Amino acid sequence: MNVLVYLIPISLVLGGLGLGFFIWTVKSNQYDDPEGDARRILSDEYDDHPKR
Repeated sequence: MNVLVYLIPISLVLGGLGLGFFIWTVKSNQYDDPEGDARRILSDEYDDHPKR
């Protein structure tokens, strides 16, 4: 039972970090063009200089 005193705060911190990184990726526009990625992976062309 004493181990829960350690595991619960650790799990809350890790969950908060995961949520924080998810919010950061949304704010930095990581998910803006999902259809472009879907088409790009099926393309036969190789792009030496991908868009940023």
